[in-house]
Amino acid sequence: MSRKPNPGPMPVAIVPAAGVGTRLRPQTNTVPKALVNVAGKPILAHILDALLPLGLERILVVVGHKGERIEDYVRERYRRRVELVEQQEPLGLGHAISVTRERAPGGPVLIVLGDTIVEPEWSDFLGGPDVVIGVQEADDPRRFGIVELRGDRVRRVAEKPAAPLSNLAIVGIYYFPDVAPLHASLRQLVEAERRTQGEFQLTDALQDMLDRGIRMRISTVAGWFDCGKRASLLQTNQHLLRKVHPPTPIPGVTLVPPVFVAPTARIEQSILGPHVSIADRAIVRRAIIRDSIVNEEACVEDMLLERSVIGESAVVRGAFQRLDVGDSSQVDLSRLSDRED
Repeated sequence: MSRKPNPGPMPVAIVPAAGVGTRLRPQTNTVPKALVNVAGKPILAHILDALLPLGLERILVVVGHKGERIEDYVRERYRRRVELVEQQEPLGLGHAISVTRERAPGGPVLIVLGDTIVEPEWSDFLGGPDVVIGVQEADDPRRFGIVELRGDRVRRVAEKPAAPLSNLAIVGIYYFPDVAPLHASLRQLVEAERRTQGEFQLTDALQDMLDRGIRMRISTVAGWFDCGKRASLLQTNQHLLRKVHPPTPIPGVTLVPPVFVAPTARIEQSILGPHVSIADRAIVRRAIIRDSIVNEEACVEDMLLERSVIGESAVVRGAFQRLDVGDSSQVDLSRLSDRED
């Protein structure tokens, strides 16, 4: 249920974007996960564009793996109210939050993970006396951090439990009326070398706060789109493309909406869509593409692509077949991969 936030100072936002993105390889071999394109712009841009109109005090983006790429992108496009904080070692989400302590030692804080796009009731996360955790029901809660309730209050949180007692998955958005207790719990985790699955987890710090009597409640989000692996990235692309304006018609090209084509992309003699995103300076010639993402400066020629992600500056060329097939014959030109990973 949405609640009107109490009047007071607006939060500082923290966006942890230091993840390596191993499940999105090979794209993340050269590009940080937060800059992988979806529906026409990087994941991080979707997040920042949602946060900036909220009137937040400022936004702290935590960078690590290939952080110089994120720094260049942010400084070019978001010059005001966005600051960068470096996480020098990939020690987990809890550690990523802890490195912001000098920039945001106390006061209200909004945390939004840098690899997840959410559609919350923003007013739930901008004020009020309680810690708020964004959740959504999940079919397989073992894959996520989960929340257990007693009445309308959070009783327990756990990171990817083998036998979850709740299906309320933590979606990656949090509000803290005062972030100082969180920093205190995170500091205790780090000093005690208390890790879960090899990392300092935010959920462990949340549970420590609960054990100390700090009140927490949940807010169920309407939309939750994980961008952590190829299949979910393409699902997110499908959803977000429904919100983009139709592209300008291109002579010799058939566009089957929803489709995004960057103004600097060059498309010739092709059929695009539905659910196709073509990034800046990409080249597509004599191709049929559906349900796919083509990143910046990639080149696709003479191909039929489906459920594909083409990385920056990649070149994919095929050839149309000439066949002489007799009666009652069977020809199987199998696709290279039908994996849904």
